[in-house]
Amino acid sequence: MSESRWDRLLLNATLATFANELAGESPCGLIERGAIALHNGRVAWIGRMDALPAAPNTLAIKVESLDGALVTPGLIDCHTHLVFGGDRAQEFDLRLNGASYEDIARAGGGIVSTVNATRAASEEVLFAQSLGRAQALLADGVTTLEIKSGYGLDLQSERRMLRVARRLGRELGITVRTTFLGLHALPPEYQDRRADYVSLVCDEMLPALAGEGLVDAVDAFCERIGFTREETRRVFEQAKQLGLPVKLHAEQLSDRDGAALVAEYGGLSADHLEHLSDSGIAAMASAGTVAVLLPGAFYALRETKLPPIPQLREHHVPMAIATDCNPGTSPLLSLRLAAGMACTLFRLTPEEALRGVTINAARALGLRDRGTLAIGQRADLVIWNARQPAELCYWIGSNLVREVWLGGEPVSPAA
Repeated sequence: MSESRWDRLLLNATLATFANELAGESPCGLIERGAIALHNGRVAWIGRMDALPAAPNTLAIKVESLDGALVTPGLIDCHTHLVFGGDRAQEFDLRLNGASYEDIARAGGGIVSTVNATRAASEEVLFAQSLGRAQALLADGVTTLEIKSGYGLDLQSERRMLRVARRLGRELGITVRTTFLGLHALPPEYQDRRADYVSLVCDEMLPALAGEGLVDAVDAFCERIGFTREETRRVFEQAKQLGLPVKLHAEQLSDRDGAALVAEYGGLSADHLEHLSDSGIAAMASAGTVAVLLPGAFYALRETKLPPIPQLREHHVPMAIATDCNPGTSPLLSLRLAAGMACTLFRLTPEEALRGVTINAARALGLRDRGTLAIGQRADLVIWNARQPAELCYWIGSNLVREVWLGGEPVSPAA
């Protein structure tokens, strides 16, 4: 066979490319009666079928008609805490009986309870528990996934979490980006030695884990029950010295001016943002920092203060959406549902929500080779049992995925 032929050519598809962002162009970059060619794991050609340069069978080794099915880029979950031990269903019960998130955390629950369970779990146990969660996201259309540490809070346990995250990517064939979240909570043994723990994170843990190739980015929880701006700045300075990008849990429960801080460091994203100020928005807009919205946590915590969506739009801050999959405040394993919740709870349009789980989520991870259907992009895509993009946000529950493709090949989530 000729080496010039494409590997695959998919015909009669409804292509939501998300490749155009100019006013007046088709919503979602939609191409009706489209065709997309894949070669060597990349998109080789895309457009209307009637614009193909020759007969389909002469162009590709394998040709398939999708009968009008919707095709999107693979979804990107840009904020998760997917690797952890145990669960916190009891805290869900406590919150429904009147306890607040902060009450539970101060009583020794919250993040610290997951730390205890994670420290007690072996690497194999952590992998086995996390694999099912990752497979659920893959089955929901996620082809790129961010996984944070932060439930170990000592060197060995953080290393174990990050090693499991890397292994999940290898086992499933998905892209996993790892984020070191050492400044997530104070571990029990450092409750009276706060400064010592911050020093441990900045001076020992981060350099060691980065040196082992286990860290793609650095995060912190800048909040009144988390860490101060000064402590966060210290870990950001260390990340800068190591050449690692930063992101931040910011303005979830109060305004600590964290968004402006992460923007100061050219951060990839500021995440949560219910209490985001106008000055924080301006700083993010200037720095190109992505606003990552987490409707799962908003829903689970029964929050009422909305992120400032109109102001983010006004300042053209790109908005991404993620599951925030974690055992305490967002036990959510569907990025598509998160996108629908962003529409219903935060009043995003379906197009904004879908851009939030594709092109803008890619930006929140610093990735430029995915998130759109365009020539040269990775051939990670999803074929849906749907005909129009809005259906992905409209249907609540059920599985709309027909096929997930990684690097130009269909895969089984249970592989």
